[in-house]
Amino acid sequence: MIYWAPLLHFYQPPTQSHDVLAKVCKESYRPLVKVFKEHPESRVTVNMCGVLTEMLASHGHGDILTGLAELGERGQVEFVESAKFHAILPLIPTQEVKRQIELNNLANLYFFKNSYKPKGFFLPEMCYSDEAASIIRGMGYEWVIVSGIASQGKWPMEHISSFRLSSGNMKVFFRDDIISNMISFKNFDATGFVSRIKELADGKEDAYIVTAMDAETFGHHIHDWENIFLGKAYEIIKDSDEVEVVGISELLKIFPAVKTKPPKPSSWSTSNEEIMAGNYYPLWNTPHNLVHKLQWEHMNICLEIFQEAENKNNNDKSAPFFNIARETLDMALHSCQFWWANKGRMWNENLINKGLILQEEAILNSYLAVANSGCRDSEKKKCYKKVIVARYIAGKIRDEILF
Repeated sequence: MIYWAPLLHFYQPPTQSHDVLAKVCKESYRPLVKVFKEHPESRVTVNMCGVLTEMLASHGHGDILTGLAELGERGQVEFVESAKFHAILPLIPTQEVKRQIELNNLANLYFFKNSYKPKGFFLPEMCYSDEAASIIRGMGYEWVIVSGIASQGKWPMEHISSFRLSSGNMKVFFRDDIISNMISFKNFDATGFVSRIKELADGKEDAYIVTAMDAETFGHHIHDWENIFLGKAYEIIKDSDEVEVVGISELLKIFPAVKTKPPKPSSWSTSNEEIMAGNYYPLWNTPHNLVHKLQWEHMNICLEIFQEAENKNNNDKSAPFFNIARETLDMALHSCQFWWANKGRMWNENLINKGLILQEEAILNSYLAVANSGCRDSEKKKCYKKVIVARYIAGKIRDEILF
């Protein structure tokens, strides 16, 4: 038997417009829920970042959340945990990593209720590091999913890789990058896909394959792909005695865990050459990208000023500013502003600027929290100097956008 465990990643940034969100819901999210309901034999692992969960509710798309919750109750959908605002976890401080995870859990528990029982974890953009994984394991999650390129051992089809972290043993599932990308880029149909995974299992008593891709692939990026590929694949598998579709956590009951080396730092967009060069997260923080360099300089100052605000938030005058800073910083950590800052590849001036504005709002309110606190004037002046530096860096980022 070959077990197929598909994962779909649902995400929209906090800066997304109402109209674009509505378009994605119409083209992708609602049709996907419909496909799952029409195929009771279907199984899928779902990651939905909490920012999108809340946006769907507040923008009038709560039926999608209700549908997924019902599917979760039926056992067709398995939810996994993630970071609420889709931050690149290896690139942000530990306390912010934990907060992003806690916020995600709170948001999804509120809307999905009893169907939300995540055992596994989806790192945004599959950006893996041992440090991030150790935090995740320490918070109680049993497994992570990473890109296949991160594997350092025998390709796992008949066992589940398990490795040691400072916080305990962690299991890892490796995405089959080749087959996942073939689905994402419409390189074969459902019949060809099922035949391909049967071939992979040839000669094995039991084996498994994990695929993962953006949920928006189905219907939004590729019209009607949720029916042409996904629905058709479920239909073929329903009548097969060689293939079974499962949630990822079900694999833990079927296959033995084997001790292996931890995954290599990487993302699902990292090449082997980039890993060898130590450029693990190239679309979000690559050494030769000046805009990335400036963005992270600005973000790090933002985090420093916020930390000062947190330390000095000590009266009723500073508290409102601190609360705004806290909420804004959560959103400001989202990954899209960095992804869109790759000239010649992905480049969008407005989305870079929207991310920068969120950082600036966090800085503004962090400084106002300090300025209205009871700390000494010398401390306020020291903090304000950081505001000036941040303003200068923000200007340089906008110069790169404009010229």
